[in-house]
Amino acid sequence: MTRKEITLRRGRIEDARPAFDLSIAAMSDLFARQGADWTLDPEAFWTSLEPILTHLATTAAEWWIAIDDADGSMVGYSRSVERGGLIELSELFVRPDHQSAGLGRELIEKAFPAGRGDVRAVVATTDVRALARYYRAGTVVRFPIASMTGAPRPQPQPTEPDAGELQVAPATPDNIAELAAIEEAVIGYPRYADYHWLIEHRDGHLYRRAGRPVGFAFVSRNGSGPIVALDAADQVPILLHAEGRAHALGMDEFSVEVPMPNEVAMRHLLGRGFRIEPPLTMLMSSVPFGQFDRFIPFGPAVVL
Repeated sequence: MTRKEITLRRGRIEDARPAFDLSIAAMSDLFARQGADWTLDPEAFWTSLEPILTHLATTAAEWWIAIDDADGSMVGYSRSVERGGLIELSELFVRPDHQSAGLGRELIEKAFPAGRGDVRAVVATTDVRALARYYRAGTVVRFPIASMTGAPRPQPQPTEPDAGELQVAPATPDNIAELAAIEEAVIGYPRYADYHWLIEHRDGHLYRRAGRPVGFAFVSRNGSGPIVALDAADQVPILLHAEGRAHALGMDEFSVEVPMPNEVAMRHLLGRGFRIEPPLTMLMSSVPFGQFDRFIPFGPAVVL
């Protein structure tokens, strides 16, 4: 297919569902090529993802749609978010019958332009063709991220709000400055555009020691994270409390996206019977950044 047959335009909110459907087609094709089972129910998955996809659509730095001029159908899209000096390519999908023809490269150039951002990052699948594109876009694989999944057990502590020696309080809009300060200290870039959404859509808690904020966690049926601690060791009581919240919310499974260099979280969750669910994802970035031994990103694995 030649470039003249494709029109690239900016995304609009009404593109959200067609873009999701296209992503499902591309992901199911990837699973088939990798010999993995595809078991997701698209309608149920859309219901769970619609709030975050709508949020990404309204806060995107760039969102580009590829339209087939012959029939007006969507054949690809790319989207990025920018939080301070961190720009992330959150999505890149091309319809299977239009792949390997240069469209992915054009979409990356639109949504993830060279030279933009102090740090450029992608949470990438293991699709080798996509990985090659991301290397050409100036990013490098830093480490894998594991989906750690298990049946949540009740909170070990006898009563709330304690989580060991930490004091726990629900996260509210009044805490946004504290959430941002913790995340900036650990990753280098706060996500001011996202905190109100997280507080509205997820069960969030702020953790303090002797009155000083030391971490936070967000949990929900439709995805958990981010979970951040100033001290890596504090992830143990924070994760125990988050798991207890998942149980209290009636969740059958509690799943978090754990950077595999995060030894404390990996060993803790494995010790509690959590399993590593395939496939792994990869953090790619233009330069090393952040302290990922004390950080659990947003789930599902779209952005950090």
